[in-house]
Amino acid sequence: FARWLTGSGELEHDPDAIWKNGDAFPRRRVFGRYVAEHLAPYLGSGVVHHVQGSAIRVTRDASGAGWTVHTSAGPVASDIVVLAATHPQPAIPAALVQLSEAPGFIADPYAPAALAGIGPEASVLIVGSGLTSADMVAELDRRGHRGRILALSRRGLRSRGHPYVRGEPFGDFASAPATTALGLLRAIRATLTAARAANVNWQSVFDQLRLQGPVLWAALAPPERARLVRRLRVFWDVHRFRIAPQVAAVLDRRHAAGTFDTIAARLVASNDEDGSLAVSFQRRGQTRIETTRFDAVINTTGPAHGQALQLNPALSSLAEAGLIRTDQYGLGIETSLDSRAIGSDGEAVATLLVAGPLARGTFGELMGLPEVARHAQAVAAEIAKLLVTLPSAQAIGAHAAHGPLAG
Repeated sequence: FARWLTGSGELEHDPDAIWKNGDAFPRRRVFGRYVAEHLAPYLGSGVVHHVQGSAIRVTRDASGAGWTVHTSAGPVASDIVVLAATHPQPAIPAALVQLSEAPGFIADPYAPAALAGIGPEASVLIVGSGLTSADMVAELDRRGHRGRILALSRRGLRSRGHPYVRGEPFGDFASAPATTALGLLRAIRATLTAARAANVNWQSVFDQLRLQGPVLWAALAPPERARLVRRLRVFWDVHRFRIAPQVAAVLDRRHAAGTFDTIAARLVASNDEDGSLAVSFQRRGQTRIETTRFDAVINTTGPAHGQALQLNPALSSLAEAGLIRTDQYGLGIETSLDSRAIGSDGEAVATLLVAGPLARGTFGELMGLPEVARHAQAVAAEIAKLLVTLPSAQAIGAHAAHGPLAG
């Protein structure tokens, strides 16, 4: 991507993407163009056929030898199905359900024109304080918004930033991986102390954790994995998912001007009062319930991975048929070590694979592009093995006589 970016001319059209230290932080749409350009030759040759429709239901043939993916563009038959769904939308917090139909409530901040109805002086509540929350502040600022913005989350933690000077990954967590969540936490703290003594930034320690993540996750027994997710995930997220310096500069400027703040609080209730959105919350460490009115409320609580099977109709159909189930950590779909989906009977489904973030329960960190790309390669290798073991080369596509191969 870095090589493509240099020759694409994108940075010339967006000089703000280059930070003071020379590092590039392009917009997300630029990466989308990069992926599209690399996929284009395969689409043009017909090797890949893109069905432009929403998957509604996935059914297994009565013989068990094939699949049909029912989409809004028609049925697609295949021999192998890969569930490569991206992150589900954020779930609406229970305390905000009363606002779900209000014009000023934005359930999906990345929907087209999601922020178009927010005026320049509007008061805005952003529920969540991670990367998406920061993106919303920066985008509102870019659109000329100058009103009050309040970001609210249970712990009030903001995503940390990138180092001014990038360093090599620091530390070694994999040679003798911790077998408990507490042991891993102690190892991280000890390594951070060693990094400070060596004049190494904390980001280098977390870069090493990210690289060695699969080994660390594999070393933990299920109860310790659950404890890690429950107790430490939020702290991992704010250090792992770092904010671009350009966005951080906007947040700092708005905070200094008194038009942006982040608080630690829990939502209590909400109500739509003739277009004014009243939200009640309790600040961390306090007993008093506060109620404040906003012109807009933006939900950025993060993907609802634990509800992925309920929110996605195609996944729901597979769950109802007993062909997939939620992993025990609430991160996505349970899989075998070779990425096969695990059915309700505890058995792996040979021709149903899971690629990407929804397989985190088995593989650990699977959110960033490098990890997702490596996992995609592993899934592709499993598919290649399947193709070899099918009865004959002619069997490929035999169940797809009425439609293209679905992946």
